[in-house]
Parts: sequence; C-alpha cells; structure tokens
Amino acid sequence: MLSMILAAVEPLSAVGAAVGAGIAAIGAGIGVGKIGSSAMEAIARQPEAAGVIRSNMIVSAALIEGVALFGVIVSALGLFL
Repeated sequence: MLSMILAAVEPLSAVGAAVGAGIAAIGAGIGVGKIGSSAMEAIARQPEAAGVIRSNMIVSAALIEGVALFGVIVSALGLFL
C-alpha cells in the first residue's frame, strides 16, 4: 500500500520542484527589474551620484540572484530526497 502511494506521489514532486524553481526565477527577474528601473531613475535625477547608485544596484541584484539560486537548489533537492 505504501509503495503505491509513493509511486503516485513521485511525479507530483517533479511538478512541485519545477513550479518552485519557476517561481524563484520569476521572482528574481521581477526583483532585478525593479532595482534596475529604480536605479536608472535615480541616476537620471542625480547624475553625480551614478557611481554609488550603480554599486548599490549591483550588490542588491547579486543578493536577489543568490536567494533565487537557493530557491532553485532547494527545488532541485526536492527531486532527489
């Protein structure tokens, strides 16, 4: 009985992992897009602060991408565990 339940649940874990990885990637894309948009607006308003704004934008984008990578890794681990 248990083996039948596990056999039925296994394909669903693959779907769940794919959905989780997709949500992580979409969230990262939206976050980086918002950061880029805000940074470009800020640079347009204060061109003299472009260097500081750009460096803060890169750090923020890297942190968002790191969180998205963790989300994808956790989703991938869901397939194998």
